[in-house]
Amino acid sequence: MPIPQFSADTPANDIATALGEAGCAVVTGVMDAELRQSITDELAPHMAKARVIEDDDPTQFYPGRTRRISALVARSPSVTDRLVAHPLSRQVCDTHLLPNSEHGYQLHVSAALEVGPGAREQVLHREENSFTFFPLPRPNIIVASMWAMSDFRADNGATLLVPGSHKWPADRKAARREIVNAEMPAGAVLFWMGGTLHGAGANRSRDWRYGVILTYSLGWVRQEENQYLDVPRERVAELSPEVRRIVGFDMYAALGFHDRTIA
Repeated sequence: MPIPQFSADTPANDIATALGEAGCAVVTGVMDAELRQSITDELAPHMAKARVIEDDDPTQFYPGRTRRISALVARSPSVTDRLVAHPLSRQVCDTHLLPNSEHGYQLHVSAALEVGPGAREQVLHREENSFTFFPLPRPNIIVASMWAMSDFRADNGATLLVPGSHKWPADRKAARREIVNAEMPAGAVLFWMGGTLHGAGANRSRDWRYGVILTYSLGWVRQEENQYLDVPRERVAELSPEVRRIVGFDMYAALGFHDRTIA
């Protein structure tokens, strides 16, 4: 099964429908060069400090020869203001998460990732693997996105996906022919369902493949990234009500109350 591809002017409902059927979808032309440069510049000092493991251990989840940072809400105003609550992401999440989370959804993970030359393939996994309470195939818990800061090609580590695997039972394994690289130009975004098997591809080129990951989860599950520790209180005060709600600083029904008198 191929990965569905759309342009930015495609109706969001069509993209959300294809995502539900295939478990993944690429949309091109969503970010312009100016926005990509702003994000790259804002994250550059943090990426420069990120540890790069040169001696890869194939038993580890994250391959060597990669850079990875999180806490993007605290580190990149452009990611926060332009991508976290992007209208297309909102439509996709409304379609696939609100039926299981009537009071909303939340930012689950924010990360920037550069896959360097010589990096191996990452083991295929599901974003929802933390929620083992639910048997496979699980109800929709997470929607993930990867925003392409650079071109994603098969030779430079474009994300590997197994279209349709979000509907598979636990004993179904992916054959090599079912694993597809999500090739896309800079400025595109890849969406995938939390149950879709995926992983970073091997980088056999000489350049670094750069993407920004934003994933969203049901409002009543615990976020993988602890936004309450990653985002300083003064930064929270600067967020728009919409972004603050998505990042997780509003209550979900009766969940998440706090005493405002405590500094």
